[in-house]
Amino acid sequence: MKLPTVALVGRPNVGKSTLFNKIVGKQVSIIEDIPGVTRDRIYQEANYNNKRFYLVDTGGIDATKLDFNTEIKMQAEIAIEEADIVVFIVDGKEGLTTNDLLVRDILRKSDKKVIVAINKMDVKDAKDNLYDFYELGFDTYIPISSIHNLGFVDLMDTITMNFNESEEVEDTRIKFSIIGRPNVGKSSLMNALLNEERVVVSNVAGTTRDSIDSVLKYHNEEYVMIDTAGMRKKGKVFESVEKYSLLRSLKAIDRSDICLVVINAEEGIKEHDKHIAGYAIEKGKGLIFVVNKWDTVTDTNIQEFEKLMRAEFQFATYAPIVFLSALTKKRIHTLMPEIIKVAENIKKEIKTSILNEVITDAYQLNLPPSYKGKRLKIYFTSQTGINPPKFTFRVNNKGLVHFSYERYLENKIRENFDFTGTPIVLQFKNRSGDE
Repeated sequence: MKLPTVALVGRPNVGKSTLFNKIVGKQVSIIEDIPGVTRDRIYQEANYNNKRFYLVDTGGIDATKLDFNTEIKMQAEIAIEEADIVVFIVDGKEGLTTNDLLVRDILRKSDKKVIVAINKMDVKDAKDNLYDFYELGFDTYIPISSIHNLGFVDLMDTITMNFNESEEVEDTRIKFSIIGRPNVGKSSLMNALLNEERVVVSNVAGTTRDSIDSVLKYHNEEYVMIDTAGMRKKGKVFESVEKYSLLRSLKAIDRSDICLVVINAEEGIKEHDKHIAGYAIEKGKGLIFVVNKWDTVTDTNIQEFEKLMRAEFQFATYAPIVFLSALTKKRIHTLMPEIIKVAENIKKEIKTSILNEVITDAYQLNLPPSYKGKRLKIYFTSQTGINPPKFTFRVNNKGLVHFSYERYLENKIRENFDFTGTPIVLQFKNRSGDE
């Protein structure tokens, strides 16, 4: 089921971020800190009364800045283009400004459904300014105060009025997406996979704005490939702001089991490649690096490039690396076997007795350091989830778990069980029940 997208737009300091955080609520990511990866938090999945949707925050559009119409305006336009509903946030305290009129002009061109949220209505002066905003010419106006919860239910009911309640349809097929920066060869890779003789393909209807899914049949198994490369509509707008081409990829990552991060061998590894891989890991997805355009590289061998990849992507040493050329089809046959292997690993379950043997041995071999006379004790370990695999450790005091010891335990699990291509999550709980 394709989820609807809601974009928050407006000039700076009208309270977009406060409203964004309020709608999304507290979302704790699986991996809170990935070294070398910094990200803009502009996008989250939200749920209101069992109606799920994507929420996009945008930078404040400021006409008073000379360069206002570059990145921020572009970002807002992309978010609006992606959205089913736009929430236009204005500041009731300050009243209508020329900046608001500029945002209105952008929205009018888009032809999207617009809800005007008049924020900061808890302030006395705001009531005097309320009716000025009707000059904007939209149909729906809702007075709110993000901080004081005023009008929040009314706003959310209006936003989600025509959204469907979530019905989880069980689809057991492995879904993988091809993600990466613009121009790394995502489309070529998809076409190369679709044109393989052993692959039978049928298109699944998608909307013009959404990615299109294709069903691949490989060795009698069906796989769903999510195409994020097809930025055909207004292609240039999306391609020109590399940073915000992420928005499409993020939706695809959410729906995938495995992400193929495409790297352009010709250009080498870019910082943005790390950001994209970081998103996939944060969402707990299987990961495969695909080094494309390998036919263009003459001065480096696979071992040297792999060494470089491992140095640059230290936070994902478990991810396999596939070298190929989508254009010439060279080594394309090496990709599907890796996808199959990672598909098995993200759903792998380890018997509790064997897992406890491994952890007990690891503990005896390398005792955790003591802190103020206290030492971490591990009583019992069990696997408590798949996709990605999750392991829960019952301990005497989870406050004694040092990150380096947690990494040691993860390495021991990986040494004993093949979790190639999947992040694994370790969580520690106090045996006393004091979580």
